[in-house]
Amino acid sequence: MTNQVVKSEDRKGTSLFSHDPFSAFREEMNSLIDRVFGRSGGFFDTPSATPFSVGQITPSVDLHETDKAYSLTAELPGLDEKDVELIVRDGLLTLKGEKRYEKKDEKDEARVVERHYGSFQRIFTLPSDVDDAEIEAKFDKGVLTVTMPK
Repeated sequence: MTNQVVKSEDRKGTSLFSHDPFSAFREEMNSLIDRVFGRSGGFFDTPSATPFSVGQITPSVDLHETDKAYSLTAELPGLDEKDVELIVRDGLLTLKGEKRYEKKDEKDEARVVERHYGSFQRIFTLPSDVDDAEIEAKFDKGVLTVTMPK
């Protein structure tokens, strides 16, 4: 995991929140596809197995605040530390990475693939009281914990 920290004084944010300008669009597209094509309720007919699904990898995160620090915990199952990059720049914390599909055998043909593969990126606006120089990250058993002292 690369931890790149750049000091920036021109932050305007006062809270830690996710910035994903396409989430509403993605949800609307999934809803539209569900309404148009319907779901038959068959064994293979799950949102992730449907060829029209507009899915992506989006790590689940928890955000916490204490008197001394903020913390972000992200679940990244199946990823190694080398697959994850954390960048702090201009008042934003960017978490990005890639989960690669690895074929076990050339003759192995997948019948159903429900797990998501590909790249992801989550961007969070840092509160103005975060000390950029003291941000620490720890990766253990597929869980990333970022501590951001005030």
